[in-house]
Amino acid sequence: MQSKLSDIALIVKTLAGDQSAYADLVKRHQRFVFTLAMRFTKNREDAEEVAQDCFIKAYRSLASFKQESKFSTWLYSIVYTTAMTSLRKKRVDTTSIDDEDTYIQIANTSSGYDVNNAENRSRSFYLNQAIAQLTPDDAIIITLFYKGEQSLEEIAQTLGIEANSVKVKLFRARQRLKEKLERNLKHEVNELI
Repeated sequence: MQSKLSDIALIVKTLAGDQSAYADLVKRHQRFVFTLAMRFTKNREDAEEVAQDCFIKAYRSLASFKQESKFSTWLYSIVYTTAMTSLRKKRVDTTSIDDEDTYIQIANTSSGYDVNNAENRSRSFYLNQAIAQLTPDDAIIITLFYKGEQSLEEIAQTLGIEANSVKVKLFRARQRLKEKLERNLKHEVNELI
């Protein structure tokens, strides 16, 4: 079964002409690519378009992947540049907040009804809502570090900046995220009282 193969093994098979190997790579990374694209575009349709463009660009450039970093790092750098290009073309206001349905779609990853799942979905909802209010640069660093579980060096490579700059940007992004969460949750608490 190809899904058990490493990214590198799937790349080798793809370069040898096995299209199903690339389909497995896409399946493996599509959710996170979409999440990153969503952080930039803040619009489901645009995020889907960016994600699709990324996988097409990655496929066309697969032979140039030099394995100096993880495939995911290389792919996420394609997501970053593609999303930024898309934003420039559309001249989207990247600080606006979309409707709540977007956050619910991102946060609603399970359909369980027990209290712990409901609490986790609620936390995820507020976290995603706060991240969506950040600038794309802050949102991408938070997403890559926490959800992508990438190291500072991997994020630096993805974004094309120094690891020390990533560390500073991550610290500042965390502070802004904290402010957004405090403001959003204060508003929620006031509604309950």
